[in-house]
Amino acid sequence: MNTDERLYAFIVSRTTRSRSYVRRFSIHKRWVKASAFAAAALFCAAAYGIYGMTQQVAHLRIEEENNRLRLENERQREKLQNLENRVDAIETDARRLSEQSGVSHDEGAGAHGAGGPALKLDDAAIAAIEERAERLESDLQVCAAVLRERERIPSIWPVEGGLSDGFGVRSNPFGGGSSEFHPGQDITAPSGTPVVAPADGTVAQAGWQNGYGQTVVIDHGNGLTTRYGHLSKIEVAVGQEIKRGEELGQVGSTGRSTGPHLHYEIKIGDVTVNPLDYLPAGENSPAPTQ
Repeated sequence: MNTDERLYAFIVSRTTRSRSYVRRFSIHKRWVKASAFAAAALFCAAAYGIYGMTQQVAHLRIEEENNRLRLENERQREKLQNLENRVDAIETDARRLSEQSGVSHDEGAGAHGAGGPALKLDDAAIAAIEERAERLESDLQVCAAVLRERERIPSIWPVEGGLSDGFGVRSNPFGGGSSEFHPGQDITAPSGTPVVAPADGTVAQAGWQNGYGQTVVIDHGNGLTTRYGHLSKIEVAVGQEIKRGEELGQVGSTGRSTGPHLHYEIKIGDVTVNPLDYLPAGENSPAPTQ
């Protein structure tokens, strides 16, 4: 007995109130199965396509996020490199200033132990370090300005020798029993002994002056000047910049002088002051001559 593989659908159609008839439609099972398979295939294909699209979108988002992170990391690396350069510059300036100020720098300080928790170096941390670096740079600029001003204050002996006539009233060295005012400090030394600048400045005068003989005057700024008289040789010119410790001439006995020595004089504005107030006392300071 053959099995009827058809599927039947009955539709009742009523045309009038008294008459009706039935029409029968049949669909083979193979078409139902084929349609169901096709629908399933289309559904799977659509689902796979949607899944593929979502995966592609997710991949694009991940790639975009990775690019953003790479750019952020590169930006932070540049910031850290710039910050490291600034810190190196600060350390160099601090070392230079410490040398200028006479403070020793311990080269072995880096050999000491170090430790502590590892903190994330994010933008906020970098900004805090940059702010601190700016404060350090500002402080170093202030220190450098102070040191520059200090470099212009006479603070070393201009020549090695012995102290003779000092600042103030003295007897006339040429005799006669009279007294006179001596506006500087005389330092005895052999003729030709180097004379150096005790501070940074600019040569304001270089040549012969009555009473002083061969003379150099250095302008240190802010109204402070120093004078070096009775030189046998002048080794600088007017307008020349000179640094502390640089030679400006040699001891001599030119002008109103009884023998080789340096007349050292300091003025603030038009007022002459005692040079000993600016000269360091210690083992290397000259001893008074007998």
